[in-house]
Amino acid sequence: MIYWGLFLSFFKIGLFSFGGGYAMIPLIQNEVIEVNSWLSQAEFLDMLAIAQVTPGPIAINTATFVGQRVAGIPGAVTTTFAVVFPSFVIVLILAYLVKRIGESKQMDYIYKGLRPVVLALILSALVSIGRESITGISTAAIAVLGFLALRYKKLNMVMLLILSGLLGVFFY
Repeated sequence: MIYWGLFLSFFKIGLFSFGGGYAMIPLIQNEVIEVNSWLSQAEFLDMLAIAQVTPGPIAINTATFVGQRVAGIPGAVTTTFAVVFPSFVIVLILAYLVKRIGESKQMDYIYKGLRPVVLALILSALVSIGRESITGISTAAIAVLGFLALRYKKLNMVMLLILSGLLGVFFY
């Protein structure tokens, strides 16, 4: 039953990812491509690109697009609910605990322990996506120029995506 498989995969992703949408990408990628073979790497990257330009959190958008691709609208609803539900419950519990514990040393230690892992998850996604996305000198140039424009020129992300798409048309 595909819906149950989608639910379990995305529930697990929602339950075990920390650090926001970009930290979830390697987990989504692993479940969708490696574990379940629902999509190819190229299809996943296309959905990731669309999720990036679509309003809303990238991980939820990606989950929705994967669910829709695999099992239509019911699949999209299933994956979206499954990836959001654990976070919803965890945030309720944490809000209660933080209110009770306050700003304690233990909470500070927990945060300090989670930060490096979140960075590792994001770097893992970057390396994985970079391997598939950088296919030649032109794609490498677009990536470097995009990074520099974001980092140093503070270019609007929407404008960067439009310009990158136009460069893609020009190069290919």
